[in-house]
Amino acid sequence: MHKVILFAEDYGHETFIRALLERLAHEHNTEIAILNRSVRRGHGKVISEFQAFLKDLNRGKEEMPDLLVVATDANCKGYGDRKREIDEVSDKFKQLMVCAIPDPHIERWLLLDSAAFKSIFGRGCKAPDQKCERDRYKRLLSEAVQAAGVVPPLGGIEYAEDIVTAMDLGKLEKANASLGRFLKDLRNVFRQWSQV
Repeated sequence: MHKVILFAEDYGHETFIRALLERLAHEHNTEIAILNRSVRRGHGKVISEFQAFLKDLNRGKEEMPDLLVVATDANCKGYGDRKREIDEVSDKFKQLMVCAIPDPHIERWLLLDSAAFKSIFGRGCKAPDQKCERDRYKRLLSEAVQAAGVVPPLGGIEYAEDIVTAMDLGKLEKANASLGRFLKDLRNVFRQWSQV
């Protein structure tokens, strides 16, 4: 069994990525154990908590995982800037790490596959353009779920697992750069694990 530690910015990242990891594990007939090290209060807290964890890992206070997944929104800074910030603190553990950096926000990833959305809610959604505006994609996700006749108590993010399960990952890998990078990196890890 492969041990995966997930550092996520919030519940949305945690839910989406956990569902994706479990789906890929199933597809590659690989057993994984996911340990959440999710933090709240945004990107800065993810970086500081991740850095503290790596120090403990380096000192032998934490057990070495097979994979570290760090998830934080690009928040209009762009994929490259966020990746550099993570790389700066990850030092010698980069070979264990995969980054999930939705550009600009995780809620946008949930709106990219209209067919998957329709299979869950009975009505598709329009894939949103990519703009940098605080809370825009949270609002769009909530509106899309409500338009399908469902009142989302958490704004729609609570349906992330169902949507991820229904997604056409091959299509999305080509259609969205930030999700495509994450999927490609994860698939490479799972391919390596399944060959052992």
